[in-house]
Amino acid sequence: MALEQARDLDLDLVEVAENANPPVCRIMDYGKYKYEAAQRAKDSRKKSTNIVVKELKYRPKIAKGDFNTKTNKVRKFLEDGHKVKLTIMFRGREVQHPELGRKILDNVAELMEDIAILEAYPQLDGRNMTMVLGPDKKAIANLRKAKEKQLLDDQEQEEF
Repeated sequence: MALEQARDLDLDLVEVAENANPPVCRIMDYGKYKYEAAQRAKDSRKKSTNIVVKELKYRPKIAKGDFNTKTNKVRKFLEDGHKVKLTIMFRGREVQHPELGRKILDNVAELMEDIAILEAYPQLDGRNMTMVLGPDKKAIANLRKAKEKQLLDDQEQEEF
């Protein structure tokens, strides 16, 4: 009977609750239902924020130029809104001096304190020491405003 009604309306008969006695069915356009469900799922994915964790690896005997390059990369990742996992890789007997790795991580954290929040303190995990920095969204927004203001001031001075 329900199947005939569905065919007359040119719709589908969809079983809603299979375990119910008697089974519960619904007359609907199943293709349209699937499309709308996919659209809802797509919208919910759009609204969710995808947190990306970038990782940078340092060594205890890193040269000053390499340190500066990697630290600038950390700053760029944080300004883009990504979390950054910093890893110090110890090799051989270097692991006996974790204070060297801690010093590097503390130095990076100090340089990034204006735009970053320390989310995970440095900790030794086997032959690696890791620390996680997260972006401070308010500080980054203020930094962007200051940069835009500086750009506008520079452009005004060039016009004169």
